[in-house]
Amino acid sequence: MAGGEWHGGGGPVVRRRGRDFHVRRIPAAAAQKTYTCPACSLQITPGTAHVVVWPADSLFGEAHAAGERRHWHTHCWRIG
Repeated sequence: MAGGEWHGGGGPVVRRRGRDFHVRRIPAAAAQKTYTCPACSLQITPGTAHVVVWPADSLFGEAHAAGERRHWHTHCWRIG
């Protein structure tokens, strides 16, 4: 993920599997909920740094793309 942290907007764009994705880093201190990683199906527990990923190229616009946000373990996103 190039560009480091970002504020507002879409964040850095990463190309994976032929698509562009926005990627936002969530530091451990800001991780307050439990999510299920779509890659490994294991929980991302509060206090675990991770990434939020959503399509940058949705045909239905930004609002629809934001609805496709998924929380991933950082490692799972890197190897995925």
